[in-house]
Amino acid sequence: MKNLKHAAFILVFFIACKEQTKTDLQVVPIAVGQMPALAKDANNNIQLVYGIGDSLMYTYSTNKGNSFSSPVLIGTLQGLVASSTRGPQVTATKNGTTVIAVNNAGNIVSFIKDESGKWIRSAKVNDVDEVDKEGFSGLSSDGKNNLFAIWTDLRGDKHNKIYGASSTDGGKTWNKNILVYASPDSTVCECCKPSVAMQGSNVYVMFRNWLNGNRDLYLIQSTDGGNIFGKAQKLGTGSWQLNGCPMDGGGLALAKNGTPQTVWRRQSKIYAASPGTMEKEIGEGKGCTIETVNNKNVYAWTDNNGDIICLLPDGVKRNAGKGSLPVLKSISDYEVICVWQNENEIKSALLRL
Repeated sequence: MKNLKHAAFILVFFIACKEQTKTDLQVVPIAVGQMPALAKDANNNIQLVYGIGDSLMYTYSTNKGNSFSSPVLIGTLQGLVASSTRGPQVTATKNGTTVIAVNNAGNIVSFIKDESGKWIRSAKVNDVDEVDKEGFSGLSSDGKNNLFAIWTDLRGDKHNKIYGASSTDGGKTWNKNILVYASPDSTVCECCKPSVAMQGSNVYVMFRNWLNGNRDLYLIQSTDGGNIFGKAQKLGTGSWQLNGCPMDGGGLALAKNGTPQTVWRRQSKIYAASPGTMEKEIGEGKGCTIETVNNKNVYAWTDNNGDIICLLPDGVKRNAGKGSLPVLKSISDYEVICVWQNENEIKSALLRL
């Protein structure tokens, strides 16, 4: 009997240790600031930007997020918006890195890092002044020098629409702004961040709409680099009737074959879906994001206890600790970095699949 009890204790201890291995992550403090955004360059270096006051800051990692460089100043932007899912956006280009940021007047400005490592304030993205009063924006590239930026725009009728602009020179200049989507029911969701993802000449934009009182997520596609967009398609089969704004725009990523993958919140639930398929509930919480890794999906969100939860492709959930607004970026076919904000501190953890 004593031996059986001893064996049972060993088994319970082994299981407990295994569970602890699944849920414990090594957390790396990066910097003091708000609203981190991530990109990965062709050499698998991680590019990270964030805001603090009126300052746009930049740091990078060359060792898969085990450590980051000392932060440097990209530039200052009076009235920089960097809170509540509003913040600088970053993407890697063939020759460097491009960042866009919004100020509280509603103007969007781009900055570029050239091959020498110098940051330059390049251009204003919006061609009508002070139209992005909500401060939401998104940025993506094809990995070369073709970019597409999106934002919430009040021009014309003072109702929020999704506008966009392309750049063919890595963000040095921006082309004429185009209307991506305008809701027939007056406005898109006023305070939910839209997302954009680009692969080749395909540009996908995801946004929370407002139709018949429903705050549902929609996806719209361009096949010509963002010159013309098709019809917006609702994601999932359910709807969220809400007289208010959830402040939650979800996340968008593209698989290797170009298929869009999305994650978003409806009420207190987190759902994942591909266009034209029924949504799948994956958790509870808010502030969700997604990354595709070797055609597998990794998700992260803040749960109802205020913890960052990461869901791996095998169904294992890992807890990164307290925080909000996680972002994910793949490093290899087997690794993803998760970066998030906990009050005014930016942290990261490496996820191994």
